[in-house]
Amino acid sequence: MKILTVGAGAVGGWFGARLAQAGQDVTFLVRRERAAVLRERGLRVTGLGEDLTLTPELVTADTLTRPYDLLLLSVKSTALDRAAKDLAPAVGPGTVIVPLLNGMAHLEHLTHRFGGAPVLGGVAKVVTTLNEHGDIVRMAPPSVVVTGELDGRPSARVDAVRAVLNGAGIDSPETADVVGAMWHKWVFISTLAAVTCLGRGSVGEVGAVPGGAGLGRAVLAEAAAVSAAAGHPVPEAELAFTARTVTTPGSPLTPSMYRDLVAGRPTEVEHVFGDLIARARALAVPTPLLDLATLQLRVHQRRVSLGA
Repeated sequence: MKILTVGAGAVGGWFGARLAQAGQDVTFLVRRERAAVLRERGLRVTGLGEDLTLTPELVTADTLTRPYDLLLLSVKSTALDRAAKDLAPAVGPGTVIVPLLNGMAHLEHLTHRFGGAPVLGGVAKVVTTLNEHGDIVRMAPPSVVVTGELDGRPSARVDAVRAVLNGAGIDSPETADVVGAMWHKWVFISTLAAVTCLGRGSVGEVGAVPGGAGLGRAVLAEAAAVSAAAGHPVPEAELAFTARTVTTPGSPLTPSMYRDLVAGRPTEVEHVFGDLIARARALAVPTPLLDLATLQLRVHQRRVSLGA
């Protein structure tokens, strides 16, 4: 199976590295600046006792000329439009696209551009970041990709993708409802991002002050209510996990959106929050805390845009 990983950042770089290490035919579609770093340093993975350096196969948009069997799309939503244009030559009649973005709006974008046939649902669960050198730092054990047909039917191509992922040590459990899994991840990431962005601190810092733990539970209730109204109620076990995650005393956990916010970088506010509260309005679900987080992040986004 010829695999193109679109993006070699903290998520795509991690999964691509695992696949390449397992002997899969993996190429990374990257921008020229990222290609220069990877050619100089290699694709490096550190953290949790691992120190791995690979020499990755790279292409840039101007050198991509042939279709691939599997595309793992792991860019941020702010780069989605450009990435979709860049990867177009890689989409052939038998290509499968597994998007690993948070939220749901990217599905409409991809199916509009490429049709519904190649696009699967996808959820990534991994805790990684890039350090100052552009190396991938793994901060926690999960390494999971959930994928499936958007209509929930079993298919040979999903089985083939899952076999490749599992063979590389990437846990890819079977699911009959990948859209539900995407909604449940959306609830998790929007809750974590709202708590840390509103509280301007890590989970532990927010929880250490009066009202901090209550904020986490209140935001989770709002996000879960939207998911349930959309037809995808979050299972009790997942609700309990998210509640623990956003209220754990002393936890240093922060999501990438919070790190982008405090660093003055653009965020995925519209993809993660704007779309969620728009769906909440359509479903008549009140979300005052999510609305506040969205407003705050939109102000930041405007400030960044004007500064640029």
